[in-house]
Amino acid sequence: MREGWAGWDEYAPFYDWENAQTLGRRDIGFWTRVAKGEGGRLLELGCGTGRLSVPLARAGNVVVGLDRSEPMLVRARKRAATLTRRGGGRLTLVRGDIRQLPFEANSFAMVLAPYGMLQSLLRDEDLRATLGAAARVVQPGGLFGIDLVPDVPRWREYTGRTQLRGRAGRDTHLTLIESVRQKTHQRLTIFDQTYVVRHGGKSSRHRFELRFRTLSVRQMTRRLERAGFAVEALLGDYRGRPWHDGADAWIILARRA
Repeated sequence: MREGWAGWDEYAPFYDWENAQTLGRRDIGFWTRVAKGEGGRLLELGCGTGRLSVPLARAGNVVVGLDRSEPMLVRARKRAATLTRRGGGRLTLVRGDIRQLPFEANSFAMVLAPYGMLQSLLRDEDLRATLGAAARVVQPGGLFGIDLVPDVPRWREYTGRTQLRGRAGRDTHLTLIESVRQKTHQRLTIFDQTYVVRHGGKSSRHRFELRFRTLSVRQMTRRLERAGFAVEALLGDYRGRPWHDGADAWIILARRA
């Protein structure tokens, strides 16, 4: 089986553009409020382009963002440059593997795995290693915040559909052509994405595949408990309303026991 991080280097140039048209900033206020209540150092797993890490640091937090993808981190560093000009907290960006976190034990007050990040772990052993690593680096009583995307396993299959199109800067136009496959027996959702980039009079195509494995909230909570966490809250949206099967988001807040 291919690794869950495959495809994300190629996705990096398009990630912020696509997310601005889908999730946007809906989760930023929620996680900023949660972080404010915890205090101390915060670790974001899979920080990507800094979409969340930079606002968390700007709100006054001391943040470490970790990602495996160097092209993603290149964009995060550019975004983080605004912190020195505008003030705020501190942000350190680290390239590493979420399954083997390169930090000392008990070194964070909070660990965050936002916006379906754990769904990129395609094997049980990968998830088990990541939860164990998070339990090691978070302080006793520290918070582990998880956000799963419920839409992924419900996605209808289709082939070659134009999903998004629009401007990306003054002279650039993007079109996303997408195909989706479900492998329900493996809990896998596979997105084949082709970006058509028109810049000036030239056109280019960029194709990559993203894979996601989705466990239910109940399955995830059981794995958290085995890793040494006690689930504190299950929430169904970024307003903090209770979780249910048809919720807009699957948010789990758990503390290291």
